[in-house]
Amino acid sequence: MDGAMTVVIAPGTPLALDLLGPLDAPLLASALAMAAPCGPTLRRHTATHHTLQLTCRPGERPADRPGLAGRLADLLTDPAAADGRPGWWSGVLAALPQQPAPGREALPAGAPAGLPASARQREVLLDAMTAPPGPQLHLGQLHLRWYGPLDRHRFDAAWQTVADREAVLRAAFAPGPGRGGSGPVVTVHERVEIPVRHDPYEPDGTAGGSAGGSTGGSTGGAAAWAAVLRGEREQAFDPGRPGPLRIRRVDGEPGAHGPDARIVLTYHQALLDAPSVQQLLRSFLRAYAADGRPAGGERRPSLPDHLRWLAARDPGPAREFWARAAPPAGARTLPAVPAVPARGAADGPPVSGGGAVGYGHAVERLNPTEALRLRGWAASCGVAESTALHAAWALQLHRAASPGPGSEPVPVAFGVTVSGRGIALEGADRLPGPLGNPLPLSVDVDPAASLARLLTDLRDRALGLAAYEWVSAGQIREQSDPSGEHTGRSGEQPPTESLITFDRVPARLGVGASGDPVDEQLAAADVRVGPPEAVEAYTGLPFALTARHDRAGGLVLTADSDRARLADADAARILAQTALLLRELPEADLHRATVADALTLLDGLPVPVAVPAPHAAAPRLVTLRPAAYPGAGTVLLVPPPDAPPDCYAAVARAHRGLQALVTLDAPADATACLTALRPVLAAAQPLLLGCFSGGGAVAYEVAERIGAHGWRAPLVSIGGTADGGPASAQDLSRALWAAAGHES
Repeated sequence: MDGAMTVVIAPGTPLALDLLGPLDAPLLASALAMAAPCGPTLRRHTATHHTLQLTCRPGERPADRPGLAGRLADLLTDPAAADGRPGWWSGVLAALPQQPAPGREALPAGAPAGLPASARQREVLLDAMTAPPGPQLHLGQLHLRWYGPLDRHRFDAAWQTVADREAVLRAAFAPGPGRGGSGPVVTVHERVEIPVRHDPYEPDGTAGGSAGGSTGGSTGGAAAWAAVLRGEREQAFDPGRPGPLRIRRVDGEPGAHGPDARIVLTYHQALLDAPSVQQLLRSFLRAYAADGRPAGGERRPSLPDHLRWLAARDPGPAREFWARAAPPAGARTLPAVPAVPARGAADGPPVSGGGAVGYGHAVERLNPTEALRLRGWAASCGVAESTALHAAWALQLHRAASPGPGSEPVPVAFGVTVSGRGIALEGADRLPGPLGNPLPLSVDVDPAASLARLLTDLRDRALGLAAYEWVSAGQIREQSDPSGEHTGRSGEQPPTESLITFDRVPARLGVGASGDPVDEQLAAADVRVGPPEAVEAYTGLPFALTARHDRAGGLVLTADSDRARLADADAARILAQTALLLRELPEADLHRATVADALTLLDGLPVPVAVPAPHAAAPRLVTLRPAAYPGAGTVLLVPPPDAPPDCYAAVARAHRGLQALVTLDAPADATACLTALRPVLAAAQPLLLGCFSGGGAVAYEVAERIGAHGWRAPLVSIGGTADGGPASAQDLSRALWAAAGHES
C-alpha cells in the first residue's frame, strides 16, 4: 500500500492534481506525454506528496481538453498502464518548474458578493447540467422587424444604457462560500459590456442577411431566418459570465420602403423570463428614441431585491398548502397511451418517438370569431379562457387514462406557468428577472360531474396556487414526497409531464398604441418596429403548449414536444384535438352538460401514443453508509467501466469519514451520474467524488460540469483498483481522507 499512488484533483484553471505516494518516473512521463502540449509545473511538498499543475498553451482552453485531468489520474493510479518509455519527459522530476498550487476560493478575488440563487434558478441550472447532448434547455427568444434606418452606434449605446440600469443584465452565477457544497450565488457586476452582434445584408444569405427579406418573404428567406434563430439557440450561455441576454441584428434586403433589419434577443431562463425580455425591449426602444441617453437610474426593485424577498419567506404556510395541493401519486400526466414494441403492435397502438432526437413543433389557431366565442363562454361560467384551455387539457388526460365508456373519476396533473409577479413585493410587476414559474395543477376529472364544476374546480385550484407562486416545482416535490418515492427514480410517473402557458402580454407591448410617445419619437427618425414574436424555450418535458393572442385577435396554440417521447404526428394530433375542444366546447350548455358529454367530442378520434419515460432504467444512487449527522456531506463513488456492482463494499467498511457514502447501481456516464446526484446538488450539500482507477475520466467530467453551472466543483479522489481487495479499499480511503484535509 505504501507504494501505491492516489490522486486528488482540484478542478479549475489551471488543472491541479495532488499526487500522494512515491512518484514513479516512467509512469509520470507517460502521463505527461498524454497531457502535451500543456505546460507542467510540479511542486514538491514531501517525498510522497507532490502537486502537478497543467497550464494550457496560448490559444488553448481547458474546454479543448475535456476530461484530461481524469484520464491522467486514471493512468497515474494504474501502474499496469506505464509503458516504461519516459522519452524526453524523463527529467521531469528535476527539471519541472515549481509553483504553489492554486487555492480554492469560493469567489475570485475582487468579485462582487452574491446572494443565494433561488430554488427556481437552481432547478433551471440543474436541468441544463443534467441534460443529455442536444438542444439547449431554457433558452427563449424574442424577435422583431426593424423598418427604416438603424444607427449602429446609437443602437449599441441604447442597449448599454439598459444594461447599466438593469441589475439582471449584469448578473452571473458563482460558487457560494462553504466547504465543498454551498450552492450557487447570484453576483451583480458593476459594469458589463452587453454583447450585440451585427450582420450586414449579403445577397447570397451567407450572413443570414437574406433571412431579413422583408420585401420578398421567400421560402429561402424564411429558411435563412429560421437558421439564424436556431443557431442562436444552439449557443450555450456560460452561467459564470454576466449577461443572460444576447442581441443580434441581421440586415435585410433593401426594399421599396427603405432598409429593414431583423433583431433577435436570446435569453436564459435562469435569470430572465419572457415578460422580462419584453420589458427590456421596451426600455431599449425608449433609450434609442432618446438617442441612447440614460432614462433614469438603477431600477428598483431589482433582481437582488427579489432574491432577498424570497429568502425572507416563511416556508411553513406554503409547505402546508402544497402538502394538500401537490399532484397525487398515480395522476395521469400525459394525454397519450403507452406505445408498444413494433413486433407486438398488431392489437395495440404504433410506437411513438423512441430513439428520435430533438423537439418537434406544431401550431394551431382559433380565428378571431372562435377566440371571442371561447372567451365569452368561459366568462359565462366566471372563469378565464386560460381555464377553458386547462379544461380541454384535463379532458384529454382523462381520455388517455380511461378511454372506455362509463369511466371512473381520474386524477390528472399538468404544469401551468404563473407570472410570479403577484407577490407582495412592491413593483414586482415591473421587475425583470426569472419570476415566471411552472407549478403543478391537479384535479379529479369525474365524467358524472357537470362541465361547469370542472371549470370552477380548475379555476379555484389555480387561484389557490397563485398565493404561493414563488415556491418552485422542486420544492413542492420535496415537501410532498421527501423520500423521492414518486419522483420518477423508482419507476413512478413524474408529477407533471406537460406544461401549459397562457401568454397574456399584448402583441404590441404598448408600442404602436395611439399617441405612444416612443412610437412618435421613433417615427420622427423614420423608424418603425414590428410586433415582437416569441420562440418558446425547450423545457425538457415531453410536451409544452403555449397560447397567445395575435394581432388579429385569434388565439394561437404552439407546441414543442420531445421526439424521444412523442412522434411529431402524435404531438400534432394532441394539439389539433386541443384546438377542436376549444372550438366545440362553447356549444355546450354549462347548466346541463356533463364532463362525459364533453368527452364525446373526442369520440372516434385516434388516441395519441407516447414512449414511456425510461426512469426505471436510469442508474440510481445506492447508499453504502449513511452520514454521521445531517449536513456532513456526501461522497459519490463512481463505478469504473465494467466494475462489479459491489466493488465499493470494502471501501464502505474501510473508510471512517463522516460523510454518507453512495454509489450507483451500475457504471454510468457523466449525465447519468449528475441526474442521480441532483437531490444532493439541489440541497447544496457538501460533495466529494471518489473512484477506483478507471473511473477518473467520468468523475472529473462530473466535477467539471458541476463547476460550469454555478456550484463549487467538488474535489475528485482516485486510488486503488476495482479488484475488491483490502489494499485497494485502503488506497481509495486514503485518497478520500486527503481530499477531506484539502477542503478543510
